[in-house]
Amino acid sequence: MNPAAYLEMAETESRHWWFSGRRSILSRMIEGLKLPQNAKILEVGCGTGGNLQMLARFGAVSALEMDANARAIAAKKTDNLYDIRAGSCPDEIPFDDHSADLICMFDVLEHIEQDTETLIAIKRLLAKDGRILVTVPAYQWLWSAHDEFLHHKRRYSANQLRQIILAAGLLPVKISYFNTILFPLAAIVRLKDKLFGNISATGTSVPTSFINKFLSVSFSAERFLLERFNLPFGVSLLCVLKAADEC
Repeated sequence: MNPAAYLEMAETESRHWWFSGRRSILSRMIEGLKLPQNAKILEVGCGTGGNLQMLARFGAVSALEMDANARAIAAKKTDNLYDIRAGSCPDEIPFDDHSADLICMFDVLEHIEQDTETLIAIKRLLAKDGRILVTVPAYQWLWSAHDEFLHHKRRYSANQLRQIILAAGLLPVKISYFNTILFPLAAIVRLKDKLFGNISATGTSVPTSFINKFLSVSFSAERFLLERFNLPFGVSLLCVLKAADEC
């Protein structure tokens, strides 16, 4: 990922409506997984550590991050409470086989050229009855300056994501779009940026307090929908995976 993007993330991920809303949704999804007591949780691509405290509510947390500056920020932000290791996917993953009850990849897979190989590599880390929770950006036609800034390789459709999941020997327990309520606004903004050739993406800075709160509440409200059914479209995709050979 662009080094400047890590600095922007570190500055905004505790306050920006998108990060806070996503954490609310992911927390609700994890609650529904009914993990074992003292679950072992691994976040692959933890960035500057904005999700680690949320994940720690559900078990003992470890993390993998390839960028040294991001690791340092994450360690400082979380008072060195978590085991954050250097590594990269798919070939440098310094964790033992069958060591994680839950593996999380939150907007990470789209940064990796070898996405199928990465899912194959992290599958071996799953403990018995373990789960993988993944989010990725949706729809290639929404590609914008923001994707370029973040060094994305691609955006996904639900069918494309399902194909790489199956190719990796995994099965989708759930695949759903999300960030659906705000999708029309997001689509207009992304298309406007493309039309006018904007170099920087609209909406990455933290808006005024009222707007930030409104957007956060609107986005996070989708957690109640997602636990009941899949959403048909959205800015992002979410999936829960298990090993195909799981009994």
